[in-house]
Amino acid sequence: MTSTAIDASFIKHFQAEVHNAYQQQGSKLKKTVRFKDNITGTSTTFQVIGAQTANQKSSRNAQLTPAAVTHAPVECTLSDWYAGQWVDKMDELKVGHDERQVLATAGAYALGRKTDALIITALSSASQTAGTSSEALTKERILSAFQTLNTNEVPDDGERFALVGPAQWNQLLSMEEFSNANYVGNEHPLLSGSESRKWMGINWIMHTGLPTSGSGSSATTTCFIYHKSAVGLAAGQDITTDITWHGDYAAHYVNNMMSQGACLIDPKGVVKMVCLDTPPAEEEAET
Repeated sequence: MTSTAIDASFIKHFQAEVHNAYQQQGSKLKKTVRFKDNITGTSTTFQVIGAQTANQKSSRNAQLTPAAVTHAPVECTLSDWYAGQWVDKMDELKVGHDERQVLATAGAYALGRKTDALIITALSSASQTAGTSSEALTKERILSAFQTLNTNEVPDDGERFALVGPAQWNQLLSMEEFSNANYVGNEHPLLSGSESRKWMGINWIMHTGLPTSGSGSSATTTCFIYHKSAVGLAAGQDITTDITWHGDYAAHYVNNMMSQGACLIDPKGVVKMVCLDTPPAEEEAET
């Protein structure tokens, strides 16, 4: 049996399932950043555009004065990523489930986690912070980050996002302003099947892939509040799937591939918060 004997329809459908699973379930953060696809080459650029100032004519028929808008290109480098797995021919005869769908979902999840990891790495390179690592995620820290974005004239246009870890999500739920539907409503604007809600004009997302440090009572998670325009994700090759037969292994090798990169475009649009996973008050209550 050779690779030419593999059913072409099977390959086509498998690749479609991987792509759909990636779009629907794989990445939580792709929709929260600027995105460019069909990139040719190993890098692309995103433009940081400065604020434009309006002006007047000096007289009725005078020539208009062009606004001096600054453009600062930020380079985004792409890398190739793979998620492959072997499928033994004899195992295919024994399983009682749709192995194709299982593998498609597993590959999509793996690539989705990598997409999110690229975005989180880009966010981590920002320098603006709110609070210290000796604090939990408090309302005061959130207001401080909120003020920083407002001071930097970051648009308050519904495209601000916040990423928090599981412990910080619980800390948010302890705040009545966040947990009470009278304050936040029942709107879940971004993610179906995930912990997310909108509060203070910010789309809050619980994510398990954020940077962590320490252990026990000193364990911390780095959280972020940012604007969509502050981070870029570029794709040179959307998800593709290659299925080949290896007679020496008596198995098919199913490989999912993509080429992506992420970069920090505007540092003023990102605020980091290194937060304790266990608030000090809870620690004292336990002792």
